[in-house]
Amino acid sequence: MNDVPTTKSMLPKALPADACFAIIAPAGPARLDAAKARQWFEQRGYRCRIYPGVGQAQGYLAGSDPQRLEDLHDAFSDPDIDAILCLRGGYGSMRLLDRLDFELIRQHPKPLVGYSDITALHTAINRQTGLITFHGAMLNADLLGTKQEPTVQSLFEQLRGQLAAGDSIGHPAAWPLTTVLPGVASGRLVGGNLSLLGATLGTPAEVDTQDAILFIEDVNEPLYRIDRLLTHLRLAGKLAGVKGVLVGDFAGVTVAALTPLLLDIFAPLDVPVLAGWRSGHCDPNVCLPLGAQVRLDSSAQHLSLLQALFQQ
Repeated sequence: MNDVPTTKSMLPKALPADACFAIIAPAGPARLDAAKARQWFEQRGYRCRIYPGVGQAQGYLAGSDPQRLEDLHDAFSDPDIDAILCLRGGYGSMRLLDRLDFELIRQHPKPLVGYSDITALHTAINRQTGLITFHGAMLNADLLGTKQEPTVQSLFEQLRGQLAAGDSIGHPAAWPLTTVLPGVASGRLVGGNLSLLGATLGTPAEVDTQDAILFIEDVNEPLYRIDRLLTHLRLAGKLAGVKGVLVGDFAGVTVAALTPLLLDIFAPLDVPVLAGWRSGHCDPNVCLPLGAQVRLDSSAQHLSLLQALFQQ
């Protein structure tokens, strides 16, 4: 993976009316009710194609590395596929990073949707191609599960191209936000799962945080390990260029418990920090466009787009 990193956004195409979703499993395995999945998409006027690795399992991986990589590449290159949706997270995406065909992805820019372990793909693809990808709902854990309607609404609102520059990225009013540090900042929205951001440091897939709005979330990490991960980012120089911070869900750790650590880490940087955003391993799970230019107003508890997400 010796491509030259880029910070210029590359836009995918918005979903057409009869869009076909590729269902891939680049990380861990999961049982999928294929008939239920097809019905779910058909009820919304869409189609789906389930790729071979989805039906495989090798321990904690959904099929072999070559199979999972082939599925990802085939989904990008297939002209009938309009968007790529990951089955679940778990572990395995990092194993593919040094074999990703970034030129193929550049030639066939499409929305890639997932979170958790999929953060490794988001950071690598965004850094090497500039393609905007989507930190959002996955098939098994979210769409076929019991997640609330805002999860589905935010996903399709973005993928259909219904948001334009200046529009807000919606957050459910029922879930209060916390202004940890007030202020306003603009930049590329980058980040994802904090553990994966730490794991990819020192690799060509590490997150580019310069002049960025950093989004972080995680699950099943106690407070001291969150501290260690954030300190790792700080010592690696990844916080020095950050313009603002959006803190998603840290399942098992409340915002109140997290706030003193956030102040300790980010107050010296004098950047706005907004916490409690419902994205990640939570319900609802609000979709976020990684790589897009956004404006964070932590005082007003507001996140908005500064650019179109799709080709015109």
